[in-house]
Amino acid sequence: MGESTSLQTLTRRHSTRIRELLQNKRIRMQAGAFVIEGAKSCRDLIQHSPESLLSLILSPRYLDTEGLKARGVRTALNLPQFYCSDTTFDRLSDVEAPQGILAVVRLPRWNEQSLLRQPRVLGVLGDRLRDPANVGTIIRTAAALNLTGLWLVSDSVDPFSPKVVRAAAGTVLTLPIFSRADPRLFKQHGCEMYSALVPQAGSVLLRNIETIPRRCVIAVGNEGEGLADDIVGLSTVRFSIPLSSRVESLNVAATAAIAAFYFSALPTK
Repeated sequence: MGESTSLQTLTRRHSTRIRELLQNKRIRMQAGAFVIEGAKSCRDLIQHSPESLLSLILSPRYLDTEGLKARGVRTALNLPQFYCSDTTFDRLSDVEAPQGILAVVRLPRWNEQSLLRQPRVLGVLGDRLRDPANVGTIIRTAAALNLTGLWLVSDSVDPFSPKVVRAAAGTVLTLPIFSRADPRLFKQHGCEMYSALVPQAGSVLLRNIETIPRRCVIAVGNEGEGLADDIVGLSTVRFSIPLSSRVESLNVAATAAIAAFYFSALPTK
């Protein structure tokens, strides 16, 4: 573990900054940065998105187990890398079992207008989604299905908060994500909204939808309250997923996953 001598010592100022990035959405927005923790996530970043990295923080817990190949790739990076003790790292970390490595990562920037002008759009709008695990799962699912993006209304959880980032398993850098979304923007770009509702009069069963518009956004609502009336009012289609009589409703992440998978296989009109 002699490599610690070639790393910069983590200062108190830098430690404070990392804690602020982990705990404060406003600081993340101002700095244009967020934190990703864990050996696999950081190694994936180093290999696939080195341009997104701003700095790395490492402790003996990670350095003592780092393979020679991984170390060679990491040490070749042109960015600040800091060393601290395991005890200091544990105080920084937001996870229960810290692995001794975290990365400060540049917030991705996406051109919303350009995305919505694409000939084919299939995205998800989340209305007041406040459970980090749900949002992270939706991000991971949308990325896996190669969806256009995720839009979140203003009172949803921050998609770059630590719990969401962990649940998304690294996909926050690959899927375009927009906070403070205005649902009226979709209509301005010719995108139709399909709203997911609990089974009720006036909604069509998902399996009865045979085609979708070339530019479509699936709207899913708050974990307890569902979709806001104004979003439902902007929707072209209101659909529901047929459920067993013993089940009242689905988790919002499950709803988004089922609808996105189903719609992604449909022909467009």
